[in-house]
Formats: sequence, C-alpha cells, structure tokens
Amino acid sequence: MAIQSNPRVIYPTHHPVPLDTRKHSLFEDVQALFSGSLFVSICMTMFAQAGLLTGSTAGLAFVLHYATGWSFSLIYFVINIPFYWFAWKYIGREFTLKTFISVALLSLITFIAPQYLQIDYLHPAFAAIVGGFLMGTGVLFLARHKSSLGGATIISLYAQEKWGMKAGNVQMVIDCIVVLLAIWIVPLDKVLWSILAAVIMGSFLAMHHRPGRYKGH
Repeated sequence: MAIQSNPRVIYPTHHPVPLDTRKHSLFEDVQALFSGSLFVSICMTMFAQAGLLTGSTAGLAFVLHYATGWSFSLIYFVINIPFYWFAWKYIGREFTLKTFISVALLSLITFIAPQYLQIDYLHPAFAAIVGGFLMGTGVLFLARHKSSLGGATIISLYAQEKWGMKAGNVQMVIDCIVVLLAIWIVPLDKVLWSILAAVIMGSFLAMHHRPGRYKGH
C-alpha cells in the first residue's frame, strides 16, 4: 500500500528567527537604569556590611573608604569622572549620559540605603554569592540599555563592541586584579570571598551578555 503525504501538514522551516532590534522606549530605559542601579546598590550595601570588596572604580572607592573612613558614595562618584571622557569619545554621547545617570543613582542609593537596610549578621560567603548575582543582574540590565557603572565596566563593554571580547570575562579579570591590590588593607579571607563574588558576577555577565546576541538598544 502506498503511503500518501498529508497536504494539510505544515512542516517547520529552518530559517533563523530575526532578532528584535526595536529601540527601547524611554520608560524601559528609565526602569532599567533604576533597577540596575538598585540591584547593585543592594550588593554594595551587603559588601560594606560584610567587609568585602568589588572591582573597578567601586573597588577603589571601597579601599579608600576602608582606609580613610570617607563616604563611599562620594568617592565612587568622583573616581568615575575621568572615565566619562573615555566613554564620550569612544562609545558615544547616549552611553555616557546614561552611565552618568546610573553612577549618580548608585551613589545616591548607597548613601541612603544604610538608613533603611540594616543587617545584624551577614556571613561573607552569603554576601559574596548573593551579591555577585545581584551585581551581575544589575550590570546586565544597564548594559542592555546602553549604560554602565563607569570604570572597568566601560572598558569591558568597549572591548566587547570593538574586538568581540566577552565583557564579563574582561570585567572579571579587572575586578580580580583590583581586589588583589587590596590585600594589604583587607583581611585575606575577605579578599578571597571578594574574588569569588567577582568571578560569579563576571561569569554571569559573560553568559548572558554575549557579542551580537542582544540588539534591543
């Protein structure tokens, strides 16, 4: 008996689905910049409570904060100023302005947060793991909306756009170097937990923000 094909059956094609390249709306950008800055600020508050560090300019701000007692928020905002020039020249005006807003938001929230978020006990391991994922998520929100938190994040995103390097891997290397430089100020165990947080954050960003994978700017 001959087997006849059913003309009503629609066989799937193998054509790739085109990426959605529609530009984000203003509301989407505002929501992402606030959410990303909020996630990272919670991470920074946890790190300060647990005595941990992070990389990039935030890490340098933490080192100066621990060494001098100066306000982390103010130090972080000032340190990022030279990086705006690099972002403006090599990445663009929109990215620079959004980065400035994100850094200002993070500085403001980290200044206010300790008044409303107080933790009696926080183990460094918990802070490193949860904080690493929080920071990775926050930076991902910002990166997908053409923003960053300054410093090494600007450099890593530029390297991804220019040379196709994974931003997360670049960020992870820079962060680990910055954290290691603090070994003379911060206890060794806190440095090691901080490196774990940097690896978690960098790996998360490398996995979810690959070159050419997301075009919804």
